Amino acid sequence: MNGSIARLSGVGYQYPGSERAALRDVDLQVGPGLTLVAGSSGGGKSTLLRVFDGLVPQFHGGRVFGSSVLDGLDTFRTPISRLAIRAGLVFQDVETQSVYGTVEREIAFGLENLGMPRAAMHERVDEALGALSIEGLRHRRLDTLSGGERQRVQLASVLALRPLLVALDEPTSQLDREGSTAVLAACLRAAEGGRAVVVAEHRLETLLPRADRLVRVDDGRVIAADPAEASRSSEPTVRAPRRSQSASGDPCWEMGAVAAGPLSRAVLEHVTLAGLPGEVVALVGPNGSGKTTFLRTLAGLIPALSGTVHRPAGRTAYLPQNPGALLHLPSVRAEVDMTIRRAGSAESPDEMLAAFGLLQRADRYTRDLSSGERQRAALAATLAGSPTLALLDEPTRGMDPAARAALAAVVRRLTGRGTAVVIATHDQTLVAALADRAVQVRDGRALEVPVVEAFG
Repeated sequence: MNGSIARLSGVGYQYPGSERAALRDVDLQVGPGLTLVAGSSGGGKSTLLRVFDGLVPQFHGGRVFGSSVLDGLDTFRTPISRLAIRAGLVFQDVETQSVYGTVEREIAFGLENLGMPRAAMHERVDEALGALSIEGLRHRRLDTLSGGERQRVQLASVLALRPLLVALDEPTSQLDREGSTAVLAACLRAAEGGRAVVVAEHRLETLLPRADRLVRVDDGRVIAADPAEASRSSEPTVRAPRRSQSASGDPCWEMGAVAAGPLSRAVLEHVTLAGLPGEVVALVGPNGSGKTTFLRTLAGLIPALSGTVHRPAGRTAYLPQNPGALLHLPSVRAEVDMTIRRAGSAESPDEMLAAFGLLQRADRYTRDLSSGERQRAALAATLAGSPTLALLDEPTRGMDPAARAALAAVVRRLTGRGTAVVIATHDQTLVAALADRAVQVRDGRALEVPVVEAFG
C-alpha cells in the first residue's frame, strides 16, 4: 500500500453523555487499496469511519483527542462540506442518508452542490449507475426501493463524487448475490484507481480474499490483523440444527391467490402459501423482488389488491428493515416492557434482553446504540411476549456472529412454543440454521424451493 491518504495518531473519542470511550488511542494509516474493518457490534467500527469525513466530532459533538488528517486536512476542524469531496461515507442506515425522492436526483445531489456543469454531471451519474449495475433504477422513487437497492444507490451517490477515500458501513448487509458482486467490483475498481476504500463488515467471506489490509476494532481499540490468516479461519458461527419438531397442525397463516404491492401497483401476483404453527419459512430472492411486500401484506400493513390473507388469533409481530422506525421510547428496557405489557404476558423484560446480550445496555436510549445493538434491541422488542406470528425483515442486518447465533436461539425457543416465523433474508447461514421451508420470491411469484437450493 503506497502513500497515505488518511492518518490517525493517538485518536480517542467519547460521545456526549457516554461514560466510555468509543475510540481509544487509535494509530492508523490508510492508503490506496481495500482496507477491511472487522470487530464486534458496538466496538467502534462506525465511529472510526465517521472520523474520516469529520462527522466525529463535528456533527456528533463529544470529546476528541489526538490528530486525524485526510489529504493534508485536519478532519477535526476542516468544515465537513470541504471534507465531503475527499471522503465519502455510506451509512449502515441508508434510510437516514437520502435527500431527494428519486434515484437520479439523489446521485446528482453532491455534484449539484459542487456546481458541476450539467453535461459532466450526467456523465458522472451514468458512470455511477453503471458501476453498481442499477441503470434500471434511474427514474424510480427511493421510497419504492428495497433496502438493498437503496444501499447501492447511496454508494453510487458517493462514487459519483470520486472521493479519495470511500468508507462503507456494512454495505452488503441487505444485498443479494448480484448486488454484493456489484459492490465488491465497484470497490475494487476504486481501489485499483488509487483511492482508499475502507469497508466495515461482519460478513467477511467475500471481501477477505481481495483485501489489502484487515484491522479489527474492539472496545474502541484498532489492531492490525492478517487477511490471509483470517480468511483461513473464517467459518459460519451458526450451525444447522435438526429441523423443527414443533411444526404441526392446521395452517395458522395463509395467502390465497394474493396480488399485492404499494400504491396499488402489483409487485406480487397469484401468491398462494400457508405456514404451520412452530414453523420457520424463509423468504429468499433478489433485491426488489417483493419479499418486504410479502411480509407487509401478511402483517396487514398494506391491503392485498386481490385474494385473501389469513393471520392467526393473537399478536402478529413485525420487524421492519429499518429498526429506527420501531424504536422511540427512552430506553431499551422500556421498548421491551411495552411489548410485554401489550401482549398481556408475565415474561420479564430481562429474559429477552439477556437473550440478545443487552442487559448492560438496557437503560440506554436506543438512538445512542450502535447499528448492530439497535438491531438487537428492535428484535428484542419485537419477539418479546411470545407472538403467535413473527415476521422478520432482514433480521441479521448489521449483526455480528454472536448476535446472529443469539437470534437463532431465540427463534428456536419461540417455535418450540408454537410461534410461526417468516424471515426475509439474504443470510445463507441463518437460512441453513433455521428454515423448515424456503420460498423463492422472484418475478412477482412466490414458489417453494428446497432449503438446500434456496440460494442457487
